[in-house]
Amino acid sequence: MGCGSPAALGVSRIVEIDPTGGPRFGHQQYHEHDFLGDGEVVLTFDDGPNRVYTQSILDALDAYCAKATFFMVGRMALADPAMVKTVARRGHTIATHTFSHKRQAGLSPGEARAEIELGFSAVQKALGAPVAPFFRFPYLSDPRSSIAYVQSRNAAIFSIEVDAYDYRTPSALQVVQTVMSQLRTKRKGIILFHDIQPSTAGAMRMVLGELKRGGFRIVHMTTKSGYQTLAEFDARVGAEHHHREAVAAANPLAKRGGTAAPRRRATGPASDRLAAAAGRGTAEAQA
Repeated sequence: MGCGSPAALGVSRIVEIDPTGGPRFGHQQYHEHDFLGDGEVVLTFDDGPNRVYTQSILDALDAYCAKATFFMVGRMALADPAMVKTVARRGHTIATHTFSHKRQAGLSPGEARAEIELGFSAVQKALGAPVAPFFRFPYLSDPRSSIAYVQSRNAAIFSIEVDAYDYRTPSALQVVQTVMSQLRTKRKGIILFHDIQPSTAGAMRMVLGELKRGGFRIVHMTTKSGYQTLAEFDARVGAEHHHREAVAAANPLAKRGGTAAPRRRATGPASDRLAAAAGRGTAEAQA
């Protein structure tokens, strides 16, 4: 199905988000902004990239000429920078979802800041270009102090209106039914999927087909300028990236089949040291 095909879903319009001051979107938690009209949806994916499932989702989006926003975890992006670049090259927006997906409510202010900033720096490093100043809290857990910090950094904050609950089921059909049942009631919204979930990978073509049949329209989010990362965190991420390259050079076979396991995020001693050291360093700086 090409983009010239009348069967394609396509993108009905593009919305350019001004992140100044950290506006918040998504009525599950926030109510001050709403750029969607009746029948309009935004597709978003959290927690990736995962080479197998993200690739399958990209192929489905291409088939329906649809665009989405990917809220990537820093560790996952560093583990597969080629996939990060592929997502961007295919016209999707790259956003962030912290460095290692820790719940912000359980962190000190220094640790929370480090998770946020390392996420932006890591995804930018993997992409090789500035990422959108768009942020989503892991678990949608948004302590006031963390909200204030993200807003001070002029990044827009995104919650949701529709949850695919794809992490609760292996069934692609269940994901389709869950999404469409909510849309029949709400008639619009930011939809949350996870591109580390096989159920979403299997469901995506069916979801897009149902959106088309239901008369829904895709809205794609973009921004004028990228997030301004901080040198402190860029340096920490750079050290981690060089470590990964050294490991890969010493063991070329490690480059094969670099697919992250479902429902898990990339881990490793160096990544753990990076997050821990950043948290300690920030806490000491604030003490």
